[in-house]
Amino acid sequence: MASRPVLVITGPSGAGKGTLIRTLVARLPVLEVAVSATTRPRRPGEENGREYWFLDDAEFDRRIESGAFLEYVPYVSGKRYGTLASEIDRIADEGRVCVLELELEGALAVQDHVPGSVTIFISADVAELERRLRERATESTGEIGQRIELARWQLEQAHRFRYMVQNDNVARAGAVLAAVVETELSLARSPG
Repeated sequence: MASRPVLVITGPSGAGKGTLIRTLVARLPVLEVAVSATTRPRRPGEENGREYWFLDDAEFDRRIESGAFLEYVPYVSGKRYGTLASEIDRIADEGRVCVLELELEGALAVQDHVPGSVTIFISADVAELERRLRERATESTGEIGQRIELARWQLEQAHRFRYMVQNDNVARAGAVLAAVVETELSLARSPG
């Protein structure tokens, strides 16, 4: 049997990655989303290993030095987030297929370093991204403007990924994403 693929889903903020991933995992129970690691403090009700693997700065640094991360990024808050390579093994050992929701640079790093990774870029037009970001109302107008400029640049990178799914309609995009993943799972099960 061929090895299990690692599904890497990326795209600009507001493209609907999280919504599509939740729909995908509900439709295909063999999938499991990897738990990211972070240096941010645990919030009330959060559990280590469920929402995140909560690491202090020293432990995060130790794991970077030992090569334990597939990718990691610092945020402007000073907190860091990353994906531990052990998550792929943990999920595979449970007989499941790993799904990674990553920023563009992290997705490219995994694509370059993880054999069997299947990269999927979730796209939406810029006007729709701006509408979704404004609906969230979690950022100032200036921050939204910066995110839109970043999104324009990210959309220009879509060609660097194996697949691109246009999220102009959640039901349609969800069906396309599921078809892509089902095809990749079928190919992984095929001999040779």
